[in-house]
Amino acid sequence: MKTRLNYFQHANNAMQALSGFAPYLAKSPLDKSLLELVYFRVSQINGCAFCLDMHTKELRAMGEEEHRLYVMDAWREAPFYSERERAALAFAEALTRVNLGHVPDEVYDAAAARFSEGELIDLVIAIVAINSYNRLNIAFGSPLPVGAYKVGMFAAKH
Repeated sequence: MKTRLNYFQHANNAMQALSGFAPYLAKSPLDKSLLELVYFRVSQINGCAFCLDMHTKELRAMGEEEHRLYVMDAWREAPFYSERERAALAFAEALTRVNLGHVPDEVYDAAAARFSEGELIDLVIAIVAINSYNRLNIAFGSPLPVGAYKVGMFAAKH
């Protein structure tokens, strides 16, 4: 998709506010690779090519195994995701697909059993953030061409 509107240029204050999630999450006790897996899965659901490219590159730079990315869309059937990852992915899917209803109790309970209250809040903030970026890119097109992302390009400043 071509860039329809460069939202970074035209909504600088809004983008600064949204970008505030990154330094907050950089200090989260949640594992960065877990957050990247969540970002990748949510971007798959939303069909955001730029974000898929970005999070694939970040995950690979962290040492993520390619086969886990290849089968992410069918993670429930794949044996190589931890129980914590499974709980985060299910929670991310439920929170992203709100058109299907609220987060089911069993999904919430599984996440709450594997994450502290603070971690669960951080997980929701991460899911909100990636959904926001996905929707901006889907509405306006990415300000950068798909494929142009370089690892660490948008690294949070601590």
